[in-house]
Order: sequence, then C-alpha cells, then structure tokens
Amino acid sequence: MSQIEPVAASASVAGGAAPRYQTGFGNEFASEALPGALPVGRNSPQRCPYGLYAEQLSGTAFTAPRSALRRTWLYRIRPSATHGAFRRIDDGLITNDFAAVEAPPSQLRWDPLPLPAAGESVDFVQGLATMAGHGDPGAMTGCAIHLYRANAPMTGRFFYDADGELLIVPQLGRLLIATELGVLEIEPQEIAVIPRGMRFRVELPDLKSAGGTLDAVRGYVCENFGAPFRLPDLGVIGANGLANPRDFMAPVARYEDVDGEFEIVAKFLGHLWSAPVDHSPLDVVAWHGSSVPYKYDLRRFNTIGSISFDHPDPSIFLVLQSPSDTPGVDMIDFVIFPPRILAMEDTFRPAWYHRNVASEFMGLVHGVYDAKQGGFAPGGASLHNCMTAHGPDAKSFEIASAADTSKPTYIRDTMAFMFETRLPIRPTRHALESPQLQRHYIECWQDLKRHFTGRP
Repeated sequence: MSQIEPVAASASVAGGAAPRYQTGFGNEFASEALPGALPVGRNSPQRCPYGLYAEQLSGTAFTAPRSALRRTWLYRIRPSATHGAFRRIDDGLITNDFAAVEAPPSQLRWDPLPLPAAGESVDFVQGLATMAGHGDPGAMTGCAIHLYRANAPMTGRFFYDADGELLIVPQLGRLLIATELGVLEIEPQEIAVIPRGMRFRVELPDLKSAGGTLDAVRGYVCENFGAPFRLPDLGVIGANGLANPRDFMAPVARYEDVDGEFEIVAKFLGHLWSAPVDHSPLDVVAWHGSSVPYKYDLRRFNTIGSISFDHPDPSIFLVLQSPSDTPGVDMIDFVIFPPRILAMEDTFRPAWYHRNVASEFMGLVHGVYDAKQGGFAPGGASLHNCMTAHGPDAKSFEIASAADTSKPTYIRDTMAFMFETRLPIRPTRHALESPQLQRHYIECWQDLKRHFTGRP
C-alpha cells in the first residue's frame, strides 16, 4: 500500500515533495494517505475510519463488462456534493458547437498559438482554445481537440470535465496536476489522462514566478466524449511491444485538509459552470479502484517497424485507443511518431502519400517531423480530414527519393503525435479565422515535379 503525507495548511503542492506513483494500466489500484483509512473487505461500512465519507466515482455503467469497468471508491473528508449552486460563466475559446462553420476539405496547418501576453493572468482552463472536434458530449460520442496556453497556476479553483476524459500532451513546460486521488507531474514528451468527472488543479512549476525559467507553458488536449482510452490488443505483434502496461503510472493518495473560499469549474454539455466551495475538494484520504488519473512517458514506447520493405501503416505507433461500436474501428486513436530506425531497403522511407477514410489531427512536441522539412513547428498543428490528400512535401520527397537505402536512417530528434478519428474533424471558427492558420500550406506540394517518362 502506497502512503504519502497529507498537504496541510496549503492548497498548493508546487515545491513540495516529489509525486510518488503506482505502476500499471487498468489495474485495481489502492492507496491510503493515513494508516487504516481504507476499509478492508467492504466498500461502504456504516462508519468509515477517521470519520470519512465513502463515495463512488463511476466512469462506466454499473453493468459494463468487467474488462471495461471503470470505477473508484473514495474515502474523503466531505462528500463532493458539499458546494454551492452552479452558475454559467464565460466559455472563453471553448466550444463543442462543431457545426457553427462549414468544414472545408482543405489541408490545414497552424503555427503555434501565441503565449499569453505579459501582464495577462491565464490559467490552464482559461487558456484552453478549441481547435476542432466532432460528435456531441451529450450523446457521449466524439471528441474535442484543444490547445492550451497558461502563465498562471489555478489558484483557488478546481476543474472537472463531465463531458469526457482529458488526454493532456504538454509541449512547453511541466504541469503539476493535483487530483482527488493524488498528484501527477508531466513534462514535454510525457502525457496525462484525467478521467471524466475527476476534480483537479494545474500548477506550473517551470514559471519564473515559481522559480523556473519560463514565462508561460503550452500544449494540446484531446477531450474524449466516448469510451475511456485503453491499450490496444497486440495481435500478431505478440505479448510485448508498443506502450507496455508497466510504464503507466497512477498517483498515490495525497489529500488537502484546507478550508477557505474556493471555486469549482465544471464543463457540462459544452459549457463552463462555476460553484463556490468552502474547502479544497482534493480531500480524499484513501481510495481504491480503476477509474484513476495516470501518466505515461512517450520515450518508453517500444516502436515496431519494418525491416524488409515498405513503410508500415501508422497503426503500429498506436499508444491508446477509444473503441467505437464497430469492431476494429476506433473512435479515437492516439498515435505517436517517436525516435526510431528506418531500415527498409529500396523503399520510400517516409510515410507514403495518403487519402484516408479516417481524419488526422497532428501536433509536434519536440524536434522535426520527418515527412515535413519545414513549416510544422513544435506547438503547431495540422488537420487532414476524411479523403483529404496529404503526404511528404516536395523537399522531403526529393531527399527521400535520393537517399541511400542500403543503410538505416536514424530519426532521433522528434516527437510528433496524431489524434486520428473515425469521423470528420470539424475546425472551429477560432481555428479557421486564426492568424496562425497557414493560408499557403497547400503550396508545399505544388513543387512536386513530374517524373513520368512513359518508359519502364
């Protein structure tokens, strides 16, 4: 049983003890911050240890198959219902109205969004900007894709998303995510997943105001309205490879016993709501279950590839999937393109030119994406929708066509990723009208030369 001291007399964990973790994916985890706080042999005793309240957080239906069941029992100082009434607040740049503007079939790419201006205080929630998405959180299907920028910690406020779970991909600066079940710290090239309904606060330890070197942080968020993310089956790959379960990390119990004037911000049916609360809602002293926040280091991904000929399908780079009701077709795939060795002989080694029934939203965390020699910057994004043609730009094509394929190519300085979905991804008005939209992106293919000779 993992244990950790409580956070006392403060609602901030920045600068405190380093987070501690349990390992595994989809486990029945258990943790207590005080000895004996976790009931044994039952979930809801008449009187819980230490005078705690028992509460269950259900991330799936009670009747879900055992293999898909996500639920956690919490033993907390006060029930989570102890807050004031919710009122609507401004949504900022968050939206789930994906039909507000027409979605073009064009190739789309964006430069990184600017960081918050000096003198402007923007926390993680305030800095979310919806770029694209599809589906409906009310129908629990689809997703929203956001970029975040922040230069202030979430002081005195907490957030939960009733519409879906959050896959957070930092690109600039670390995030310290204090949740009801404990603390996660992630840096660029790591990810975190926060379950639907889990309350949390984001602190920014790399800001200059916290003793770091950055003025602001930046990254990506995929909000999954549908089935929780899971690890893909490995099939003919065998028992090992891709993202290994042992490399996923869940927090240990860490609670805040703090009274004061706080705010809970909820995202519900596409809008933000606020309620006052007179104590920190991160007051869970012990817990057990499978609906937990977790982190993963993308650098631990065991990349699979071809060692004979042809570039394999990008499905071999799958980290997490949200399954749909169609076997073998996911609602969301989270795919990465990490450092790797390309050894295929007599092969065009970058990914081939492509039109896809699925839709692809890409981001770049670090380095250079090997199929685009320029224009795709860390913190930027691209969108290639259903049947929209895409592939290497002219410069990348010429380099790859002339490369010596008798020797391996080592791709070292990169970490790109893709949110791939079965449905068209509709860009928002903000995304289509953004000054960061590269309106000449399509020109990167116009210099592709005619090589046809009419002879073998």
